[in-house]
Amino acid sequence: MIQLNTQTAPAVVEYPEDDGLPMADNSKQFWWITTIAANLAGLYRDREDVFVGGNMLWYAREGHPAERFAPDVFVVFGRPKKHRSSYRQWEEDDVPMTVVFEFISPSNSWQEMTHKLAFFSEHGAEEFYIYDPETNDLTIYIRGKTTLRRIHDVADFVSPKMGIRFDSSGPKLVPRHADGRRFRTWDEQEDLHAESVQRDLAVQQMNVAERRLQRLVHLAKRQLTQQATPEELAELQRLLAQP
Repeated sequence: MIQLNTQTAPAVVEYPEDDGLPMADNSKQFWWITTIAANLAGLYRDREDVFVGGNMLWYAREGHPAERFAPDVFVVFGRPKKHRSSYRQWEEDDVPMTVVFEFISPSNSWQEMTHKLAFFSEHGAEEFYIYDPETNDLTIYIRGKTTLRRIHDVADFVSPKMGIRFDSSGPKLVPRHADGRRFRTWDEQEDLHAESVQRDLAVQQMNVAERRLQRLVHLAKRQLTQQATPEELAELQRLLAQP
């Protein structure tokens, strides 16, 4: 008698890369997302164990693809910089996203933020920042012993994990580095890059000029002591003829 194997292969669990939602609803939200992400990436440029990203789905538990959220910006301490299609916590030594940011847009609701708070709190985030660019309201949650707890005094709050300060004294939130420098926009970062290139070029030119001067002094001494070879005399004439 032939017995048929009626066992079926286990279903493959899919973890989509996209949740179908836009990264930003308007230019103001996009400005905040890109500015914060770029400055944090620059802050940890030399740290290979810090991963900065944004709008990436965080899957907290294997086998539960519906249990997910995509923070606008996030920082993960203790994980390498590399490209990922999504952040699957069980594939990351079970390290959760450390710091998460959400920037409120007209399509967001506080009910949605409540769901995100519950998710981030349950799965190990240490800091959660919610900022509304329209009202300049900053809401901060920091991990206590077991859960994220709200910080009510957010004026000049300093992140325990990142050391950056949130200056809310003016009409718009101003994130600042530990040394007091404010976060810079894309345009300002481009300007700084151009200035840096110009400074590097100027230093290179100064080094060339200094080496030329040192060579001139050496050849001149050789000539004065009548020790210069014909080749050195020709080199001295060439250097003196240069502007």
